[in-house]
Amino acid sequence: MKGRIQPRNLRQQVAVERKRRDIIFFTIITLLFFYMGATLLFGNMGYLKYSKLKKVKGRLESEITGMDTENKALRARVSALKDDSFSIEKYAREEYGMARPDEYIFQFNDDGR
Repeated sequence: MKGRIQPRNLRQQVAVERKRRDIIFFTIITLLFFYMGATLLFGNMGYLKYSKLKKVKGRLESEITGMDTENKALRARVSALKDDSFSIEKYAREEYGMARPDEYIFQFNDDGR
């Protein structure tokens, strides 16, 4: 056998076997740590996926808050149109150009000048 040192006695043989076993053990442990680190970082439930989902959650929460605010404003407007005659009249005048009897409406075009 070329390249290998043949032990001379039992003590040397035990030392060589122990060294080989230690190298194998530390190699397996090192590979296991690399695998676990890669899985924690890049895996299906890893940190990168977690941070991406956290950003999506924040964006969705802000959208929900905006929609809630818009819904409250629309509810208030609907309530005003149902109950308040002034709001109904204002809406009819602004949106449909309606007027009371014997009332004239002048509309001006805005040409941007």
